[in-house]
Amino acid sequence: MTETVLGDVAHGGWVVARIDGKVTFCAGGLPGERVEVEITERGKRFDRALVTRVLEAHPQRVAAPCPIADRCGGCDWQHASPALQLELKRRVVAEQLRHLAGIEWDKTVQPVEPLWGWRTRMRYLSVDGKLAMRGRRSNEPVLLPDEGCRIASVPAPLPAPRAREVGVVQGARQVSILADNRVVSGPEHLAQHAAGRSFQVAAGGFWQVHPQAADTLVDAVLRALQPREGDDALDLYCGVGLFAGALVDAGARVRGVELDRRAVALARGNVPQARFEAAPMERMLDRLPGRADIVVLDPPRKGAGREVVAAVAKRAPRAIAYVACDPAALGRDLGLFQASGYRVERVEAFDLFPQTHHIECVATLTPATSATLGGVSM
Repeated sequence: MTETVLGDVAHGGWVVARIDGKVTFCAGGLPGERVEVEITERGKRFDRALVTRVLEAHPQRVAAPCPIADRCGGCDWQHASPALQLELKRRVVAEQLRHLAGIEWDKTVQPVEPLWGWRTRMRYLSVDGKLAMRGRRSNEPVLLPDEGCRIASVPAPLPAPRAREVGVVQGARQVSILADNRVVSGPEHLAQHAAGRSFQVAAGGFWQVHPQAADTLVDAVLRALQPREGDDALDLYCGVGLFAGALVDAGARVRGVELDRRAVALARGNVPQARFEAAPMERMLDRLPGRADIVVLDPPRKGAGREVVAAVAKRAPRAIAYVACDPAALGRDLGLFQASGYRVERVEAFDLFPQTHHIECVATLTPATSATLGGVSM
């Protein structure tokens, strides 16, 4: 065991320390704490460690409600008060935007209730008829406590099917159980309600996991785009049509693109007023309309990337809404948009994954002028 004083928070649910002159990313600690740690991974540039004993605690440290929180890979911040969790996430977003996009971001992360029992999609391991979670940075199973997972909307352990992986998915008054990606109980498709519409979503498909996330993000996207009657809109990485539905209802003509063919088939039923195509985004770039009034992007965790950013900027939309679940990818792509002639007007951050390090952001971009180029403060 090694004694150290922890520094500031880092992206990914870590707190940074310097041990024997080497950067070490520590799990289970809070900034400023004096702790004992155990090195769990050694690398050329940095190590990783786990806090095993707290010698001097942060004033906002709390007792983690879950008895496996220190071993499970699902939660990062159960030992931090709700207010401190928001502050830690704020620091991460601010650092990534500053480092990768030159943006000085001084806003706050907005809390979204509920803080517990919110996760409507869960994936478990099945171990001898019992459910387990994967350990932190490990495939080793950690058996659930008797009361189940504290952040899951269906917390009680269920009889585990004879399968390696078990999924539990909650929709509107419905629950489906998946075993090795096959639905073994409940409907193949679940109804989800958001933005005044009903959406059919495959039980194993993508939908936001926090019950307030869809409405929260739709509201932020509409604030960013300010759609007008007759607008030509692009919905890139459109999923089952969540944002397309809201834009259609605001009077826009919408064209959506999504890789997942199953999601596109559902989007066509969910929002029949829009046009959807299933294809890899990079293959679609040259086939998109030559102009667009407004664009929403909701890419996977890796972000949109250089080609997609360039293609969107080429269409010269008056407003872009970029929805991001990873602040590092967001910072990188906002830097690319700034280099392509766009200004970041606003970044909103929402705590849609309480107790974890994950965070959702929505950035608003508009065409830059010579007077607005350069560093940005918000």
